[in-house]
Amino acid sequence: MEIGSKIRDIRKRKKITIAQMCDATGLSKGFISNVENNNTSPSISTLQTIASFLKVPLPYLLLEKDQQMQVVKNDARTTTSFNGLKVEHLASKEGLHLRMVEFPPGASMGEPNAHQGVETHLVLEGKLLAEQGEDRYIVEEGDSFSWNACVPHYVKNIGDGKAVVLIAVYSDAELKDILG
Repeated sequence: MEIGSKIRDIRKRKKITIAQMCDATGLSKGFISNVENNNTSPSISTLQTIASFLKVPLPYLLLEKDQQMQVVKNDARTTTSFNGLKVEHLASKEGLHLRMVEFPPGASMGEPNAHQGVETHLVLEGKLLAEQGEDRYIVEEGDSFSWNACVPHYVKNIGDGKAVVLIAVYSDAELKDILG
């Protein structure tokens, strides 16, 4: 863990000197220097004091780099194709995948399929048929629906124009075959 480096980065970004930090926290300059250089591991109580002074939540200091917020800029999104559908991969974090899927008129996701996890959909544009088991709904812009994905499900664009759906899929399993 690089807690010290994170503390130093936050302190510098906020233009706080080590002397100011020492005065406010009661910690010595040598101790803070050792913490920031990752030469010593402070107690949770000391970390809480530092976090309070820096005005950041204590858990933020404990996050590993890959656990911190991730940003995917609009021009950096990856796009794939699945059964003729355009799939934009918006974000992905610890089993949660957010995608925007464009269905041309008459297009569907293919045959009903099932996989591990849960899905939530928000229709951004168009008119769709959503089916799972005996449930069958026509959904339009602004409507949303969710399901347990282990039961076969199916979505088809039944409108005259394209349909766009924001889909969040959560699964503990790797979902390589689901929507690209």
